[in-house]
Amino acid sequence: MSEFSAEQQNYLKGFMAGVEARRGTLSPGGAAAGGAPTDAMRAAQDAAVAAGGKLTAEERMKREKHPLDRWDEVEARAQAGKFPHGLENLATRWHGLFYVGPTQDSFMCRLRIPGGILSSHQAWGIADIAEECGGGYVDATTRNNLQIREIPAGRGVELIERLADLGIVPKGTGADNIRNITASPTAGIDPDELIDTRAIVRKLHHHILNTRDLFGLPRKFNISLDGGGRVAVVEDTNDIAFTAVRAGGQVLFRLALGGITGHRDFARGTGRVIAPEDVVRVCDAILRVFLAHGDRTDRRKARLKYLLDSWGLPRFIEAVEAQLGSPLREVDGFETARPPEKHGHLGVHDQRQAGLQYVGVSLPVGRITVERLRGLARIADTFGSGTLRLTVWQNLLLSDIPRERMGEACVAIEALGLGTAASHVRGALVACTGAAGCKFAAAHTKQHAAELADYLDARIAVAQPVNIHLTGCHNSCAQHYIGDIGLIGAKAERGEEEVEGYDLHVGGGAGVEQGIGRLVLAKVPHDEVPPLVLNLLRAWQERAPESSFQDFTARYDEAALLAMAGRETADAHA
Repeated sequence: MSEFSAEQQNYLKGFMAGVEARRGTLSPGGAAAGGAPTDAMRAAQDAAVAAGGKLTAEERMKREKHPLDRWDEVEARAQAGKFPHGLENLATRWHGLFYVGPTQDSFMCRLRIPGGILSSHQAWGIADIAEECGGGYVDATTRNNLQIREIPAGRGVELIERLADLGIVPKGTGADNIRNITASPTAGIDPDELIDTRAIVRKLHHHILNTRDLFGLPRKFNISLDGGGRVAVVEDTNDIAFTAVRAGGQVLFRLALGGITGHRDFARGTGRVIAPEDVVRVCDAILRVFLAHGDRTDRRKARLKYLLDSWGLPRFIEAVEAQLGSPLREVDGFETARPPEKHGHLGVHDQRQAGLQYVGVSLPVGRITVERLRGLARIADTFGSGTLRLTVWQNLLLSDIPRERMGEACVAIEALGLGTAASHVRGALVACTGAAGCKFAAAHTKQHAAELADYLDARIAVAQPVNIHLTGCHNSCAQHYIGDIGLIGAKAERGEEEVEGYDLHVGGGAGVEQGIGRLVLAKVPHDEVPPLVLNLLRAWQERAPESSFQDFTARYDEAALLAMAGRETADAHA
């Protein structure tokens, strides 16, 4: 009889397979120590099976034929005018195309615009592509990025090829890959920043695109760098969060890991700091540890957060240091940048370059028609350096405009039907695509966001900025948990019918206001939300206008907040 139980034998098999997997992922690019090529994803899958696990259907699909090797299938479907379904749809997302049926019988394409910085030439090209291959508009996202929607089955390949001609490669913008890198949109022009992150972001962007192993992760992955500027990038909501600090006379990045606010977690401080020149190397090591050990048997637990939960942060850091071959630096203390301005992504601001300014343009619920996109590109060329800068607040900045010409530029922006200022209610009104373009969404978030803003602006002017986030489902693309007011789509009962509605959360925030919003009222019909929000804002202004909305709501329990909103406690979680 064996000395070990079946469970112990499975553990030992998994342990040894994991050792072999790690041997195959010690060097960037998927080469083992001896130089022989390896497939890090397959090694990780082997380890999961050896440990007694069963690969998910998605992992089996990736194992049978890597999605990056399925371009011929994408082309064949385009020629036949067919959309992918099931696991074919998942695989197609490695190339940036998402079939979003049945809500829209079309593709959506997420672009890859590292750090959100776009040339006017690219903006002109994107407008042409969106007009000829899509729905005639683009959507600004919460990742310094753009989406093109309503792409017919036969135009997806053409769209991808034309984007590549512009220098925009959407490879890996969906599925089990690293999403667009978010970073300070004012990088290089911000008088307050500690470091210009553009070169680092560019290097990391190209490392990701050119490292095949990094397209075999267990699930999606987000990376963000905050250089310490005026515009918040909510880096603490990302799997890897770099925040610029001063320590020992140097500018370094504080490292935090595991942010996923849709699962109620911010990135956890590691107590480590990273030199700017080491950011790419450290990211690669973190990704390889996640690649080798992330869950391949349960998609619900396949994010970095859950590996950290299982292992604990010390063990994970130890594995990263082993991957690097050197310890990560610890410091006793550091100096942070001054907090960003809450709605600093709007309005006119001086740049670090003497005599130049940038201006934040408000985009209604993040949507830009191709006519407006061309107009913004024209303004960037006429008055600035031809640079557009997307933020994580679903708006953009136009930079490098001489102070004496800023007035003209603002007039031109207004002539497009856009503005450079917004009320404290509209300034950070964030809404995902919603039920108009996403099968998971329980509500038409963009429509309801616009209606909510119109309703509130007609009835109240609050003294301080307030962030309102509307998201359609628990994927939380609009990050409802970090809004001062967070609304997530939910079906609400009205008599014997079900109507679109929302769960109402309050008190969320990121950065210096870091906090997960708490649920105060569930399943509210969408047309009953505006009066409830108005009542809460009025109570804030009457009782504590000098406090932030987050601080105000923190003083009261749910029953008190419900009373202020005009609802009885009994209705709270119906």
